[in-house]
Order: sequence, then C-alpha cells, then structure tokens
Amino acid sequence: MARLNINGRTHDIDVEPGMPLLWAIREHVGLTGTKYACGVAQCGSCTVHVDGAPVRSCVMPVSAAEGKKITTIEGLAVNGVLTKVQKAWLDHEVPQCGYCQSGMIMAVTALLNSKPKPTDADIDGAITNICRCGTFQQVREAIHAAAKA
Repeated sequence: MARLNINGRTHDIDVEPGMPLLWAIREHVGLTGTKYACGVAQCGSCTVHVDGAPVRSCVMPVSAAEGKKITTIEGLAVNGVLTKVQKAWLDHEVPQCGYCQSGMIMAVTALLNSKPKPTDADIDGAITNICRCGTFQQVREAIHAAAKA
C-alpha cells in the first residue's frame, strides 16, 4: 500500500513500490493529464512536480514519491482559474497536437517558480522537453510572456 499526496489530496493505493509514479497517477488515481511517451525520461511528457521540482514520473518509483507533495497538470489551476503559464500557452497558441503540453507546462511552471525572469539561456538549460510538432519558438514566447505577467 502506498500513500501519495497528489494535488493536495491523499490517495492510498495498492501498488508495488517500484511502480513508476506515472502509472500510479494515471491508472490508480485516474488523473490522465500526465502523459506517457518515451518511458525513459527523455521527452518530458510525463513531467510532474514533486515537492515543487519537475520530475519525469515515468522513471520515478512510487516509493520515492511517498511523503512528498505531488502536483500534476490537473492541480495547477485553482478553482478553474488558469495560471499565468496556462494563460500564456493559450494566448500564444502553443499547442498543436498538444500531447507534450502538460509536461511542458509543468516544466515551465517549475522554471518560473525558481527563476521568475529567465533568459533564453535559462530556458534552454531548463526546458529539455521534446515537442514533435516543433512549437519551440511559441514556447519561448509564452515563457517570456508569462514571466512578464
């Protein structure tokens, strides 16, 4: 049995300690905004926050997440009010297919929480998520817009 704090709620789930956090979130808690793509922590589609830090949930075992505060894309907006990153995403029409976007938004949110006015070099160093549609210029513009908001 694992006890996970996800988006401010406690979830007791019966899973193996080595199960990737991604599958616990999706299959046992029912939050499907966090996506599976590569399965080897390279693309970032599965990015969530664990104690405020962005992590690739496809390789983090449930046992490593117990006792920590986990935030998924579903936990960002409060009472239906989008965050400045989510608003910038819409304003700058970042998503195309949209598959990578939840992980990208989570990574960008963590970046802006640690560095409110990032430079392009900061963005390049912190945002390693892959977008197969190639919306990287829109991503950069949205990050700068969110930083100014």
